[in-house]
Amino acid sequence: MSADEFTTQWVQLGEGAGDGPEGYIARPTRREPAGAVIVAGEMFGVPGHLRDICGRFAAHGYTAIAPDFYWRHQRRSQFGYEEPEYGQAMTLMKGLRRDEALSDVAAARVTAQQYAGGGGTAILGFSVGGHIAMLAATERPFDLVVNYYGGWLLDGGIPMAEPLPPVARSEAIAANSGFVLGFFGAHDFVMSLDEWHRIGSHLDAAGVAHEQITYPEAGHGFFNDERPDYYDEMAAKDAWQRTLDALAQHVRSD
Repeated sequence: MSADEFTTQWVQLGEGAGDGPEGYIARPTRREPAGAVIVAGEMFGVPGHLRDICGRFAAHGYTAIAPDFYWRHQRRSQFGYEEPEYGQAMTLMKGLRRDEALSDVAAARVTAQQYAGGGGTAILGFSVGGHIAMLAATERPFDLVVNYYGGWLLDGGIPMAEPLPPVARSEAIAANSGFVLGFFGAHDFVMSLDEWHRIGSHLDAAGVAHEQITYPEAGHGFFNDERPDYYDEMAAKDAWQRTLDALAQHVRSD
């Protein structure tokens, strides 16, 4: 499917009025959507890189929605990777609270289901978005949860992880999730390899159906091709294909 076969726009999420969260949505136009994916990005708001990812999902037949989690402070925000914008994004990320993120995901899930066609609903996140995806799985049912190098999942370290980090509630994830897929670079600076392994042990003990993929040469942010110092082409391509395969197995309607 080419770019002219999907549309993009900002939409109001959920069933509320115009004072609630918005999301950037990309959806196929020449066929019924095969499912929907909520895409929670890195800490940089909803920049071009995240919008491009939504377009890639739409090109494969899925509706993709990137919620604007910073709307309470600045609508449709997008930050660069250098100072001072990096610091501004970090401040907003550390100020985001659990109840706010969960409320925004709930609104996005309502909209996602409206545009899912005959397929299921997934949530996928990168970095802090991976944390949000796993956090959402403790509260809401999803057919598939995909975590790209999400941090603070078991040992905590940000306000959203209080009072209990998501993986500390693995029983709730097991109750809500069809399948959990996780990607991690062994040289990640946000979370240690030891914590990553302990996450797997917690998910196993709770009976969460899951798969964890570790890339020995990659680090944090390996999927972001706009950041050459972080990007790992081999890991990114492999993770993307595995993501598409998981969507086809757990979400896709045809």
